[in-house]
Amino acid sequence: MLRIGRIDYANCTPIFHALQDHAAPGDYQFISGVPSHLNSMLASGELDACPSSSFEYAVHPERYRIIPQVSISSCGAVASVLLFSRIPVEELDGHIVLLSSESATSVNLLKILLARRYGLCCTFEQTRLSIDDALMSAPAILLIGDTALRASLQRLDVHIYDLGEIWHSWTGLPFVFALWLCTRSAVQERRDELIRLSERLQVAKLESRRYIEALAEYASEAEWLGKQRLIDYWRDNISYELGPSHLEGLKHFFRGCAELGLLATAPELHFLQDEQSAASF
Repeated sequence: MLRIGRIDYANCTPIFHALQDHAAPGDYQFISGVPSHLNSMLASGELDACPSSSFEYAVHPERYRIIPQVSISSCGAVASVLLFSRIPVEELDGHIVLLSSESATSVNLLKILLARRYGLCCTFEQTRLSIDDALMSAPAILLIGDTALRASLQRLDVHIYDLGEIWHSWTGLPFVFALWLCTRSAVQERRDELIRLSERLQVAKLESRRYIEALAEYASEAEWLGKQRLIDYWRDNISYELGPSHLEGLKHFFRGCAELGLLATAPELHFLQDEQSAASF
């Protein structure tokens, strides 16, 4: 049985719903959590596969293989990776920006955008404060996932910057927040199961688009986001594709991380089929 990490955010609900619909009993064990916790579980071998932080792959590319043609991305506004600021972003130079600790990818995207897009020099601190308390102690805070979505509905008295939108307008490329990763040890031990998972994810990716309106009728996220806003979020903000432009955006992000010293070097991309080919010799 493959152990699969399941991110507890609205952006993953459609594809996991579709994947579970096509899974036979006993095929998968789903383990839920926030991205940072699931990244740790994948790194330690407690999971076989997971939609995991793109930056996690970049830090340890030798540990993982990328399941092809599927991601969690945006081709413009993502709506759930947001910088909330009491002052315009251009005025943040020299200020502290508070960070959610849940996603290294979003944190490093913010660092690249502030430094390279806006030419700012900021300092960064992690926090567990609520948005209200955070914005009393610092001018800006980065929120991601459902926390960001909820806050965007409530905080209309601050500037809200969508990092996916800024990235796309700056580079012209999609941004890949998460890759579906599997560990190299899982490929060696459970290659056939991972191939089937890859195939089922392609089906789930397509079906997740077809049935979002039906899914929104009973999805728990509709209770606080609203059914139509949830449908719009799934349809307009979240992409599960990993095509050539997504891969170019991913490489551009990795190069940016390396230029800022967030990575020692930009990694090569290695996919599940690369490991399959190597095993056949």
